[in-house]
Amino acid sequence: MTSGIIPTLPTVYNRILTKFPQNITFCFAYGSGVKKQLNNDTKQNMIDLIFAVKDPVTWHETNLRINPSHYSGLKFFGHEFIARYQINIGAKVYYNTLVQVDESLVKYGVVSTEDLITDLLEWSQLYLAGRLHKPVEIIQNPLDADLETALQLNLQSAVHAALLVLPESFSEYEFYHTICNLSYLGDFRMIFGENKNKVDSIVRAQMSGFRKLYKPFLLNLHDYIDFPMLKEDNCDPSVYCAQDLSPLARLHHLNQLPRLPQKLLTRYWNKGNFRQDTEDVLRAIAYDPDCGMIVSQRINEIVWKSSVRQSLKGILTAGVFKSLQYSSRKIKKMFKS
Repeated sequence: MTSGIIPTLPTVYNRILTKFPQNITFCFAYGSGVKKQLNNDTKQNMIDLIFAVKDPVTWHETNLRINPSHYSGLKFFGHEFIARYQINIGAKVYYNTLVQVDESLVKYGVVSTEDLITDLLEWSQLYLAGRLHKPVEIIQNPLDADLETALQLNLQSAVHAALLVLPESFSEYEFYHTICNLSYLGDFRMIFGENKNKVDSIVRAQMSGFRKLYKPFLLNLHDYIDFPMLKEDNCDPSVYCAQDLSPLARLHHLNQLPRLPQKLLTRYWNKGNFRQDTEDVLRAIAYDPDCGMIVSQRINEIVWKSSVRQSLKGILTAGVFKSLQYSSRKIKKMFKS
């Protein structure tokens, strides 16, 4: 089952799904309107959805015919322009926000199945890949075998990245917090516009969900990590884990990172000249005492670029008025936190 979660289909999601074109390969819901966060009432929050589609041109053509009011003024350029705008700019996702679907307020993103697979495997944007590091609500299971595999490998990559960043000893909470933080730490919106305690709120409210997601991968890493709480159903999450921090163990984790982080590590180590190949660079970094910090900084680079580009892109996809509305909602939530 995808992402280690058995999907549930509350009536509200079934109802929302019927309002859109049905030729989708994968659909999930995420965010504070879907998954519980501390001190946050999900009923008051917008439902965030992602539709993965094989053919964005055809999907937008149909959706423009069914739901023209969802789109900003970009709809007047036609469905082919919208699909190109989706694929060529930002994090390759096209969002329509503050959409009323029956009694629910919805924000939904459209991504091509191919681009989603690339992000999951390579962390080319670490945008949707980062959202899928956390528990989500699977609305439609993936119909594409390559996508199913990519979803699993994305979670596996998150485990290796987190272990590189973490110290020798850490709690279960710290492990999930580190994973969750991979896609937030470099996000410029965390400077202003997001709840500064967001990661903590997500992890503390969803510990069991994180455990279900990552248990299968941790069980396969017993040579590198001791995770006591996986041995019992009701283990104290404050019990500390221990990992092997030898250069050999670090090299194993570095070799399992996606393509773009490895590429950025190589560029960083060679100061842009690529004097050493990736294999030699990763071996050298494995011996560096600042290995974790170096990895974290490269991941932050990816998140920073994609979050800035996608936010600028969103001004046009949402329209100026909705962009201001959406931003004001975020800022109000930030001050409340």
